[in-house]
Amino acid sequence: MDKKPRIVFMGTPAFAVASLNALLAAKMNVVGVVTAPDKPGGRGMQLQQSAVKQFALAHNLPLLQPEKLKAPEFFEALSAWKPDLQVVVAFRMLPEKIWSYPPMGTLNVHGSLLPQYRGAAPINWAIMNGEKETGVTTFQLQHAIDTGDILLQEHIGITENMTAGELHDTMMEVGAEVLVKTLEGLIEGKIKSVPQNEVTDECQIKHAPKIFTKDCEINWDAPLQKIHNHVRGLAPFPGAITKVDGKIVKLYSTLMEHEHAKEAPGTFVTDGKSFAKFACKDGYLLLNDIQWEGKKRMPIADFLRGYRKPE
Repeated sequence: MDKKPRIVFMGTPAFAVASLNALLAAKMNVVGVVTAPDKPGGRGMQLQQSAVKQFALAHNLPLLQPEKLKAPEFFEALSAWKPDLQVVVAFRMLPEKIWSYPPMGTLNVHGSLLPQYRGAAPINWAIMNGEKETGVTTFQLQHAIDTGDILLQEHIGITENMTAGELHDTMMEVGAEVLVKTLEGLIEGKIKSVPQNEVTDECQIKHAPKIFTKDCEINWDAPLQKIHNHVRGLAPFPGAITKVDGKIVKLYSTLMEHEHAKEAPGTFVTDGKSFAKFACKDGYLLLNDIQWEGKKRMPIADFLRGYRKPE
């Protein structure tokens, strides 16, 4: 290809900003940006701009914020940009008319090593399932979600106490780098796409569906390692949920104590001064911080200063 393709970028949160910034830094020809409409938020419920919108405005990039992706006026405005290629990072599901429109198709950056962990929450589920490794995949969009042909992948290690938030931040930067490499490879004709069914058999695929409240509840009958994975896979959002003294608490950062627990699994154990932990069937889950119902997240030492065990 003699010239760089005309690229339309689609994304909404801060995770997507890193990729958009990388495209500009690599001198890619970004001709327009599509992001979510402004939404009310904060204490005053003022209209909030997405992270991608703020970045686009700061860099004088043409911008669209469609309410409905199937609206004729959106397609008309999009087609006026004459994109050769579209890049999607953390955006909504696109209608076929949109993703199939550019001659070079539409690329997506996904936070897993596809075909593993297709779905809305790949970062969370990889940690919750105790994976030692995950990664980033660029692939071509097609009909079914996260099933398109793979272009490039980069592996990322998951350490024992890494949280979903920490993995998110690492993946955000790695994903941006992989996206640029993918586009450079496509422009130079050096990348050959690989169908996902050639990578892993369908029956061996783990999925990453959207997380609901029931998914956040801690099962104290599970092994200590699984509970620890559950907590860190949901930190910092939405947070693992349990109860202490009949009140809901959220756990965000924990460590494992591999010693025999005298108490029943799920029992809250504390000296009231320096430590708090939950008994598990094969050890203790030591708490680094906690969020009591109706309170802010706080270090366990601060929590214990105000904690009084019911009589």
